[in-house]
Amino acid sequence: MTSLAIAAKGLRKSYGDKVVLDGIDLSVPAGTIFSLLGPNGAGKTTAVKILSTLVAPDGGDLRVGGHDLAAEPQAVRAAIGVTGQFSAVDGLITGEENMLLMADLHRLPKREGRRTVAALLERFDLVEAAKKPAAGYSGGMKRRLDIAMTLVGGPRIIFLDEPTTGLDPRSRHTMWQIIRELVSDGVTVFLTTQYLEEADELADRIAVLDNGTLAAEGSAEELKRLIPGGHVRLRFSDPAAYRSAASALRETVRDDEALALQIPSDGSQRELRSLLDWLDSAGVEADELTVHTPDLDDVFFALTGSTTVPAQHHQTEEAAR
Repeated sequence: MTSLAIAAKGLRKSYGDKVVLDGIDLSVPAGTIFSLLGPNGAGKTTAVKILSTLVAPDGGDLRVGGHDLAAEPQAVRAAIGVTGQFSAVDGLITGEENMLLMADLHRLPKREGRRTVAALLERFDLVEAAKKPAAGYSGGMKRRLDIAMTLVGGPRIIFLDEPTTGLDPRSRHTMWQIIRELVSDGVTVFLTTQYLEEADELADRIAVLDNGTLAAEGSAEELKRLIPGGHVRLRFSDPAAYRSAASALRETVRDDEALALQIPSDGSQRELRSLLDWLDSAGVEADELTVHTPDLDDVFFALTGSTTVPAQHHQTEEAAR
């Protein structure tokens, strides 16, 4: 059984009368990407601050990297790295100097520190800019330097708090590739984001946070199945086959002009197999079968009641012939 990198039970935090986290439970298997998704003010950053020992919780049983957060905060800090929404890069010194400063803070021997810094600058495509003041870096370069600095200490768990906010699409995709590579090296990534597409692209599991509580948790596909509106579309070129299927299949929406049927479905393998078995047994051949599932926009709106989402996620379709 995969061990848990992060385990939280009953995590609570209030500021005065405002309840920010209302007893939430989180389980993050080691070597996976876990995304905490939610609108502004939902409590995402507070959760990161608590799990990374920066803010004390009001209650909850919390373990990070196998260590009890309350009893062993130093052990937790040794196991984690944190990159926030706002860069920790010092713009007055060069990229390389920022990195070497982190190596000193982690008390790496000089030779090992320089070797580690050189390898990370190469990995994050920062060699050419290494000797230049970081103030002149683009947003994407600063974010790459930020994560490279986080990796100097070799953390096995990394908290990325909205790491692509404000980045252009190219820089965002570069950051996604970096995150995937981290996980392929066995690192666990705890990612908070407002971007639905980002959670859909990256996360093994997603928790939707709303008003301090978890509205739902699961894989992107599992979450999409919670929301009604999924359907299978069958398209025919043979009018006789179309009529035969239309008369036999229940709850279908007909498109006589396109010779297409729309059948409510959660998109599960079981439902698809049942439909394909029926088509085979009836001797009816569909030219095209397309599965339409609700996207994370639909999930987000339905679970949070939010009316605005910063980055729209384009609907995806799975097509099989």
